[in-house]
Amino acid sequence: MSGLITRSGNHRVRKINDFEFRIEKEESKHMNVPVTIYANDSIISKMTTDRTIDQAVNVSTLPGVQKHIVVLPDGHEGYGFPVGGVAATDLEEGVISPGGVGYDINCGVRLIRTSLTEKEIRMHLKDIVDELFRHIPVGIGSEGAFRLTRSEIDELLVEGVEWAIERGYGWKQDAEVCEEGGKMLGADPKSVSDIARKRGSPQLGSLGSGNHFLEIQKIDKIFDEEAAKAMGLTHEGQATILIHCGSRGFGHQVCSDYLRVSEIALRKYDIKLADRELACVPNNSAEGENYRKAMYSALNFAWSNRQMITHWTRTAFEKIFKRSEQELDMKLVYDVAHNIAKVERHNTDGEGMQDLVVHRKGATRALPAGIEQIPWKYRNIGQPVIIPGSMGTASWILLGNKRSLDLSFGSTAHGAGRIMSRSAAKRTHTADEVKRSLESKGIYIKALTKEGIVEETPNAYKDVDAVVDVSHSLGIATKVVRLTPIGVIKG
Repeated sequence: MSGLITRSGNHRVRKINDFEFRIEKEESKHMNVPVTIYANDSIISKMTTDRTIDQAVNVSTLPGVQKHIVVLPDGHEGYGFPVGGVAATDLEEGVISPGGVGYDINCGVRLIRTSLTEKEIRMHLKDIVDELFRHIPVGIGSEGAFRLTRSEIDELLVEGVEWAIERGYGWKQDAEVCEEGGKMLGADPKSVSDIARKRGSPQLGSLGSGNHFLEIQKIDKIFDEEAAKAMGLTHEGQATILIHCGSRGFGHQVCSDYLRVSEIALRKYDIKLADRELACVPNNSAEGENYRKAMYSALNFAWSNRQMITHWTRTAFEKIFKRSEQELDMKLVYDVAHNIAKVERHNTDGEGMQDLVVHRKGATRALPAGIEQIPWKYRNIGQPVIIPGSMGTASWILLGNKRSLDLSFGSTAHGAGRIMSRSAAKRTHTADEVKRSLESKGIYIKALTKEGIVEETPNAYKDVDAVVDVSHSLGIATKVVRLTPIGVIKG
């Protein structure tokens, strides 16, 4: 029922319709714009149990924010900004905030299709999962197959995914189906600290830990046959691989470095904050430009990292199934970032386009058909959107829709969204229990530690199907394919 008012702390949350809630702009709270929350009744009730809504209101007080702050259905408490949030600031008058991108810059996902069926995978399931685990380093501090020199890492930071492909780690067409072509123009290694280089140089081609994973999946159901066919997803039971990781210690250090820079600069620019974790600098300041160049470098590192993992994945499949990568049809479907800030043009007031810095923190770009930022392959249908679920639950492929431009700055959710802390998961579950539950569903998991299994129990996350239903019902990104896991490797 629309018009109902609920409270979250000191905030009045008004229900607009079944999937939209609003906190109106209040000058007494120094809000510059309202907050819009896309959810259903169950999801928003979960958001009120942590600081998600408080944080969104705090973000609305930042200088130069435009139209509204968006909280997507996977929204939950983060560092300063809620995860599952979008905030757009005016390029000339607004700010850029490292916390609005997060520590894992360009944490993102990529989907690889195959010509294999679920039956073929299951015949070799343990072998292929074990081989992937041998090929792809996982865990905190994990290191890749080689250590980059300073000149190599600086080249990679500028060239992005092209750096890996030119050295034989992938196919030319891989870059054609990455967001931004896997290369963010404007990256500048001179804006990156030596500490960041030191942390990143041994980690290229590694998954890391936390909620990062590689999954072998099958198509469970096709909802949009035309869009699925354009992506090479043609039938139920077809096997795919989903890779979820980011910029590792490199991106973490870039964020840490520029949070300190931003905190120091607050007094210089006379910026008052509702929360110190919102530390920011003017977009057009020297500090803002330097952060952007360093953040773009981390974006390129992450795309290269996922490219290297793609190469090792193809190699493992080739070995176990004794067919070439081409015979296995292991083409990249799409790669999308979900921790990023970019300059984009949007219509915020109905009177024309405006240059904005769009912060997506735990949010996925979801552009409709006809937009030039979409690869040629998909421009006539819309941008593929990849939403990974939690370990043991479904993942989804959606399609960007025109309503996203009106409702969410061309964005949708990035995953299920966490509802249970890692410490709470360890208090209430055991690794053996989680593993048995996965095995009962026919899912084989290989993990570095038992802790890594229990912390990522599916019970720690929202229902990804419900999150996707909100996006689909709003029309910001609509259902194409539902995927379910067969085998998983984790840190």
